Order: sequence, then structure tokens, then C-alpha cells
Amino acid sequence: MNRSELGAALRVLRNASGREAKVVARSSVMSASKLSKIETGKLPPSADDVDRILTAIGVSDDVKAEYLDAARAVATETTAWRLIQRAGLHKAQQRLRGVEARMSLLRLFQPALVPGLLQTPEYTRAILSRHDDLSEETVRRTVSARLERQEALYDENKRFCFVITEPVLRWLIVPPMVMVGQLDRIVSVSRLPNIDVRVVPLAGRKHDIANHAFVIRDDRAVSVETVHAEVVVTDPRDVAQYVTKFDGFAQAALEGAALRKLLVSIRDDLLQQRESG
Repeated sequence: MNRSELGAALRVLRNASGREAKVVARSSVMSASKLSKIETGKLPPSADDVDRILTAIGVSDDVKAEYLDAARAVATETTAWRLIQRAGLHKAQQRLRGVEARMSLLRLFQPALVPGLLQTPEYTRAILSRHDDLSEETVRRTVSARLERQEALYDENKRFCFVITEPVLRWLIVPPMVMVGQLDRIVSVSRLPNIDVRVVPLAGRKHDIANHAFVIRDDRAVSVETVHAEVVVTDPRDVAQYVTKFDGFAQAALEGAALRKLLVSIRDDLLQQRESG
């Protein structure tokens, strides 16, 4: 099934349900225009789009599973960051909040920045403020939306697994004291019962390459962060590759007491840099 066939099938299901397009679109948290483009094959739907549409239509679990498998097999969605920014960075955070509300397991690998779900407001603001084309209002709204996303961390029905490389915690893209506060935040979150935070140390032999950041949600979809765009992968064979890669880094990473010992050491180094500066 290609994207045109998938869109046409979704339209048939909607018509059979007797629900108007604008009602389904509203329930699916998308515009009527986007739904129309999906149904006519002009826009490839992500697996998440299909899930929301089918939920709004009210199909059975068996039908939903069949169509989600088809969507994952044909969809690799690439969205340029400039388009995400143009639509509103805070809206992107709100969309992610909705996605994360429906998942039960998130696994995230990050070799470049502290994961957004673990960021302090100061860290997020410092990262966003690097961009001269973002207004103060945009920064404020995005920071606020990211903090709202972080509420999911306290839902014990969800599990979060974060694997970060040690250079992330030593990369002073923010002032030392901002990074100190960020390390304290990571230590605090790591103590939550449903949160697993690990750090791959610089020391020791490595058996894989930290290519780029990626997020796995429920073994169903992977979001890959590149320089110019976000790529969403849903083919089960591709998702499985990322799961294997994540598991390899997780096994090589420090956790628990060993993790917190490393974080304290890095924190002490940062404090010494501040004092010597």
C-alpha cells in the first residue's frame, strides 16, 4: 500500500463512519486542510497521524493495527527545522506533549545536548537564545511549553530511559553555573522510580559510534535529529535498528551510584572553572 492508497483507504473508512471531515480533523488535532491532503495522497501521513485519525473515526483495534502497520511501512517523514520554526516552536513542543501523552515507553539517546525533557529553564533559554532570529516572546513561549512537556516525567505509568554521552555534560555551550544547575536537575530526576538516566563515559573502549540524537517511542516510531531537519522513521525494520543501537549504548553506560559519582565529579570541575575564571 502506497501513500495514495493509504489516504484513499482512510477516506473510505471516514465516509463509512458517517463522520464529517472537519469533525475528524478537529478530533485528530489537525487542520481540515491537512486531513484533505492526507486523504487525497498529497501529503504522506505519519503513523501518529493515522493513529489519531483512526481513533477519531472509531475503528476497531484490529483495523487500527492493520492500518498502522501500513503507515509505518511507507512513512519516513522529514520536516526541515525552518518549517517547524515557522509554524511555531512552542506548537512543536505542544505536539510532542500530545504524542508523549499517548506513549508508555520513551528511549532517548543524545550525544550533543541535554535532552529537552531533562533541561532546566535556564539551559533551554540559553540554547534558544543562541538564535538571533528568535524573538524574546518565542523563547519565552517555547521554554514554557517545554516545561509543560516535562510534567509527563512524573506519570509513573510511563517509563523514560535516557542515555547521554559524557561530552554533553562537559560541553560549555552554556555558562558553567547554568551547567551546574543542569547537572543537579539530572541527579534529581534520575531518582524518580520510572526514570532511567545513564551516561556513556569517555573512558574505556567504545564499540559503536555516537552518530546523532534519536528518540524511540513505544517501539513504533523513531525521531532522528539532523542538522537541517527532524526525520521520523516508522518502518519496524528501521525502528529495530535504533533499538539495537540504543541498547548497546545503554549497556556501556553508567547508572545509579556510578552515574551520580560521575555527575558530582563533573560538577566539581565546573565549579573550579568558575572560581578560576
